[in-house]
Amino acid sequence: MAKKSIAEEGERRYQQWRDNLRTNPEYQAVYEEEAAKGELWLQLVEARQTAGLTQAQMAERLGVSQAQVARIEKRGYDSYTLNSLRRYVAALGEGFALEIRVKTPKEATPS
Repeated sequence: MAKKSIAEEGERRYQQWRDNLRTNPEYQAVYEEEAAKGELWLQLVEARQTAGLTQAQMAERLGVSQAQVARIEKRGYDSYTLNSLRRYVAALGEGFALEIRVKTPKEATPS
């Protein structure tokens, strides 16, 4: 029982620390930016699969190697350019679009 109490206390303290940290607007902005980057690779993979394309087929459409498509779709890849994303989305075919959202300072501030 003592171990469980220590674990529960540790979890409570961690949650409190995390909640306090997330009230910091600077931290929250960085967190959201990194979270968006972290999800982009998955969105690209899912879009390609929805289009019914393999990485090799996507590479052919883009005029690059399959290895380059794999690199673009790799978790943690962060060297995207707007142009490369536009080309990737265009290669998916009709029905796909690139959407960019810009948060105003009022929207970015936690309530």
